[in-house]
Amino acid sequence: MKHYDAVIFDWDGTLMDSTHSIIESIQLASADLGLPVPPAMQASWIIGLSLESGLYKAVPELTAEQMPQFLERYRHHFFQRDATIKMFDGAVPLLDQLRERVVPISVATGKSRIGLDRVLKVVDLAHYFTTTRCADETRGKPDPLMLQEILWELDLQPENVLMVGDTTHDTYMAHNAGMDCLAVTYGAHDIPTLEKSEPTAIVSSVPEMHEWIMHRLKD
Repeated sequence: MKHYDAVIFDWDGTLMDSTHSIIESIQLASADLGLPVPPAMQASWIIGLSLESGLYKAVPELTAEQMPQFLERYRHHFFQRDATIKMFDGAVPLLDQLRERVVPISVATGKSRIGLDRVLKVVDLAHYFTTTRCADETRGKPDPLMLQEILWELDLQPENVLMVGDTTHDTYMAHNAGMDCLAVTYGAHDIPTLEKSEPTAIVSSVPEMHEWIMHRLKD
C-alpha cells in the first residue's frame, strides 16, 4: 500500500458543501439575463474551474459582453446563500486529525483568492492549511501548475502527495502533475464521470475519505 507525506484538497464540493449554492446561483443569474437556464448537471461542470472560464461551458449562450453582468448577478445570488453554506459533516475532524499527525495540508481550488480568503475567514479554518492556491493567481485546472507551485513551496515530490477532489478537473490536474488522486462522489461529478478520469480510488462519503486517507499516511 502506498503512503503519502501530504494531502492537497479541492475546496467546493470536497470540503465545503457549496455545490448546490453554486448551481442555483448560475441558474438564477441565467434567468436574470434572459438566458436559457442550464440543468443542474451542466451547471455543475463549472465547479473546480475558475468561474469566468467555466461559465462559457455551463452557459453556452453567454457572451463576453454579458459576462460582467452575469458575474454580478451570480455573486448576488451566491452571497445571499453564504450564511447557509457549511463544511461537510466530518471534514473538520479530518483536518484536525491530519494536523495532529503533523501532515501538511493544502488547498488547490478554482475559487478566486478573494473568494477563498473570505470563506476561510468565515469558517475560521485558514490556520489548518500550510499553503493554498487559487485559479486567478496561477493556471486553472486541469493545468498542473497550481499543484506544482504547492510542491515547490513545500519541497515535496509529486509521488508522495495525494490530491483529493470531487471533479474530473481535479483528477486530470493530479495526473498532469504526476500525483495520485482520491475522488469523492458526494460533490459535483457523478461516479460514471469520475471513473472515466481514472482516479487512484473513489470514495462515497467523508467518513470513507477520512478512513482511506488516514490508512495511507507515512508514519
